[in-house]
Amino acid sequence: LVSTGNICRSPIAEAVFRKLVTDEKLEHKWRTDSAAVSDWNVGRFPDSRALGCLRHHGIETAHKARQITKEDFQTFDHILCMDESNLRDLNRKSNQVKDCKAKIELLGTYDPQKQLIIEDPYYGNEKDFETVYEQCLRCCKAFLEKYH
Repeated sequence: LVSTGNICRSPIAEAVFRKLVTDEKLEHKWRTDSAAVSDWNVGRFPDSRALGCLRHHGIETAHKARQITKEDFQTFDHILCMDESNLRDLNRKSNQVKDCKAKIELLGTYDPQKQLIIEDPYYGNEKDFETVYEQCLRCCKAFLEKYH
């Protein structure tokens, strides 16, 4: 799960998906992680508002931001991102990777409500983080149903 800085959207999506997989007792079938396209926030914990939103929904995460690597394109089956800018950047990076096996697409592709883009809530408020959480939950559930 990839976003620009890996401190808001993608850590929320990662934590949501990990909880869904755990609740379904499918941990042995899935390796879940999140990363950034940029290197701006490498080593930082998620935004405090993202952590608060997750805690409000009973989800914890110990994630620290990292940048996507060439190995990610070679080892993951799916790389899901949040917006068109991320998608362009990931497609460009994947073209530089020999034997890329990851299918790269927008997480919003799986949204039953057809909201394709998951907007960055960084400059918003708690309500915007809640919107991201709800979108990620819908999309991750639909993605898991499709590939389970």
